[in-house]
Amino acid sequence: MAIPEFRARRDTVDIALVVPLSGPAGMFGPSAEACAELALEDINAVGGILDRQVRLHPVDAGTPLPELARRLGEMVGRGQVDGVVGWHLSDARKVITPQTAGRVPYVYTTFYEGGEDSDGVYMVGETPDQQLFPALRWMRSEYGIKRWCVIGNDYVWPRETALATVEFARTTDIEVIGSAFLPLGGRDFGAALRLIASSPAQGVLLFMVGADCAAFNRAFAAAGLDEHRVRLSMMIGEDVLYAGGADSSHGLFTASGYFESVVSQESMAFSGKYAARFGPSAPALTNIGESCYEGLLLFASLAQRARSLDLRAIERSAPGVSYHGPRGEVSVRGAHTTQPVYVAGADLLHFDVRAQLPG
Repeated sequence: MAIPEFRARRDTVDIALVVPLSGPAGMFGPSAEACAELALEDINAVGGILDRQVRLHPVDAGTPLPELARRLGEMVGRGQVDGVVGWHLSDARKVITPQTAGRVPYVYTTFYEGGEDSDGVYMVGETPDQQLFPALRWMRSEYGIKRWCVIGNDYVWPRETALATVEFARTTDIEVIGSAFLPLGGRDFGAALRLIASSPAQGVLLFMVGADCAAFNRAFAAAGLDEHRVRLSMMIGEDVLYAGGADSSHGLFTASGYFESVVSQESMAFSGKYAARFGPSAPALTNIGESCYEGLLLFASLAQRARSLDLRAIERSAPGVSYHGPRGEVSVRGAHTTQPVYVAGADLLHFDVRAQLPG
């Protein structure tokens, strides 16, 4: 495919940074933007990508999906960007991939339901078999939790992850005994809370987004359901804990490839750099925000190894790509990265790592 003329004559590497700045996931935007800015500075400080300085072009992933697809299609088609990087919901990914496939690299930084195989897409985030299923096994081993209800938002990631969890449970003594899916932005939790209260579930799997998750956690605690049931939430960081309040964090767990509380040289160095750069009023340093730092490092590493931004060149060299970042040594296997994954429990408004999950 011919390179658009505008792209060919630029002396910078331009990347669309697609992160939520509005909507239920909008609370993740400040951390994502801050971590991306830190990555940009670090990459440019060592010469940029292919000896060219890098520029970011923020795009709100909370934009209505048709408009998001149109904007990304125009940016790619006109040669305004050399690639796309970002944390956003799976429904956004589904409309972005047709605009990037076979044209520019696209690094998707969040954990997701699995199965993405579009041309030129690389994933930083964990799939259920790397993150959720080991966490469920750990909860079974450590706390004896084997009966779960699923409460999720009604879109791609919660629905498909719930189906995958049911299939996984059939190979174990873990049970999924009920589920409810609520619209994005909805606040009527009555039926879901009644389902949990009337079930023999020992735990609740939360596949909810940002502000919706925080609101549900408040309602869950207010109903007294946190007294005898745990929650395992997959899309949560300290920003959601802050929004929900300390009273709603009892018995709340999550799993991720990054937590600020991971005791490692890389993690501590990154959190120190983040604090020094953005100061005491910085957005919460979360796994979601940090994934955007990882995504930009991965994009740079792919291009540097290939000595090109061409997808075919990147595809040929990707299996040998690795880099060192806040998560330690990260390498590419297929279109996904490999990295340690941890389970953490909420301690009021902070997540404390409890264990590294088996790979």
